This record gives sequence, C-alpha cells and structure tokens, in this order.
Amino acid sequence: MQKLTIDQIISKIEAEETFHAISYDSSFSLKIHDYAHYICGAVHDGHQFRKELLGNCLHTEYDRWYEEDPETKNMIVSHPIVLAGCDSRFEYDLNRAPENAIYEDAWGKQLWKKPLTCEERQKSLNKHNAFYEVVHALIHKIESKFGMAIVYDIHSYNWKRWDRAVPTWNLGTTNVDSVRFDKDIESWRQSLSELSLPNGIASTAKVNDTFQGNGYFLKFISKNFENTLVLATEIAKVYCDEYDYITYPEVVAAVELQLRDRLVTHANAFYKRHSKQ
Repeated sequence: MQKLTIDQIISKIEAEETFHAISYDSSFSLKIHDYAHYICGAVHDGHQFRKELLGNCLHTEYDRWYEEDPETKNMIVSHPIVLAGCDSRFEYDLNRAPENAIYEDAWGKQLWKKPLTCEERQKSLNKHNAFYEVVHALIHKIESKFGMAIVYDIHSYNWKRWDRAVPTWNLGTTNVDSVRFDKDIESWRQSLSELSLPNGIASTAKVNDTFQGNGYFLKFISKNFENTLVLATEIAKVYCDEYDYITYPEVVAAVELQLRDRLVTHANAFYKRHSKQ
C-alpha cells in the first residue's frame, strides 16, 4: 500500500490509474483495482485516535469501539473500489457536515476534559475536508466514465440498545430519489434478506426502520452528483457481542463471501437498468 498526498491520489484518479493507497496522514484508505461503475464505502470503520488528543478524551477505547462500525471494511474488501475511514469518529465524524464533525459530547457523555484548541480542531477538520476532496474526484470520475454510479455506504448499529425487534439490515433512503430508484432499493433489500448467516442468525432487511439515511456522506454525494445512488446500508452488530467486546469472525466472513456475488449482481442490474435511460 502506498502513502500518497491528496493531490497525488486525485491525480491518479483523474488518470484512471489503479492503486491501493493510504492518505499521507493515514486518515483514510482507497483501493482502486478497477474503475467499475460501483463504489464501496466504510466511513466509520476507523478506530485510530490522535495520541495528542487521547489524554483529553473521557471515553474509553471500548466506548469508542462500541459506537464505531468495526469490520465494515472487511465486509466489502474484495470489491474493486473501496474507500474507508481509518480515524475514529470520536476525533471527527466523516458522516457529519464539517461544522458538526467534531463532537462536544457523544451519546449523552461529555467527550473532552477540556475544550479542544483551534489548532487541534483544525487539524481534524483538514482531514475531513481532504477526504471529501477525494470523494468528489472519485464520484466525478466514475459518473463521467459510466454515466451512472452506485455507492454502497456500509455501516453497523448496536441492535441490543433497542427495546423492540429490529432488522439485521436497514436501508436509509429518505435523502435519495426513492421514486427514480425504487426498484434498486427494493432489490437490494430483498438480496440482503436472503443472506445465510452462521450461528442461527436471521437475515431480515427493512427500509427506514431504525435509521433513515441522514448521513453527510450520502447527502454530499447526492447533492453534487444527480446520477449517483448512495445506498446507506446498516447491519446490526450481530457479527460481534457489543457488550462483551468480542468479534465473531465467522459471521464477518460469511457476510463478505456472500456480498462478493450479491453486491456485484445488484450493481450490474442497476447499471443495466439506468444506462439505458
């Protein structure tokens, strides 16, 4: 894996070069093995936390892990274009707008012992801004090349905190054109519901049941690119024990293996349907 500046990453995208790189500050990674008509993202996969901020943080490592989306990158790792955050959302949240990306409190608990300095905040925001420069360049390239693009925006959520039955998979679609893309949304929901998971885990899938797809990653792409569909796809953390801090690698592997085919099948059907239009 190469370490590249933002300008170098964007230059490679513009030249349609294949590469596997981490940003110069190690804040995100991007793999492009082929310029396909679909992109996989895992913006909350990261767990890194700047050492200079660690002593000022009131949340433990477990607190941070609990609210992050661990293993989401591993679920999509085999696909040709994979963009993933490396830093924890507790430093700055890539799925929030810049003005709200740095938490003051997180899930009802104060985050910092003392307020961050302007310099500390700006260092995090610079990484947030750089990520979205690359997002814009990447989507522009794919949409220009194919006319359409689809982004699978993979997240996870803590299902045990809900006091009702919740789906294994939730699609958030309130900020996409659900009339234009209704068949794509339903076929993706149906495909996810058909996954076979180990340990007796059911694979149910619903739309806008637990989350509605209000993330900045989706909104940024949808605002700037009218021919790109972003499918905010949340898996309940059935692949780990969210209270005991244990991951079930066999469940992660089962999801990854089945998404190799199901995701490609769905992306190809999306392109076939909309490229005709």
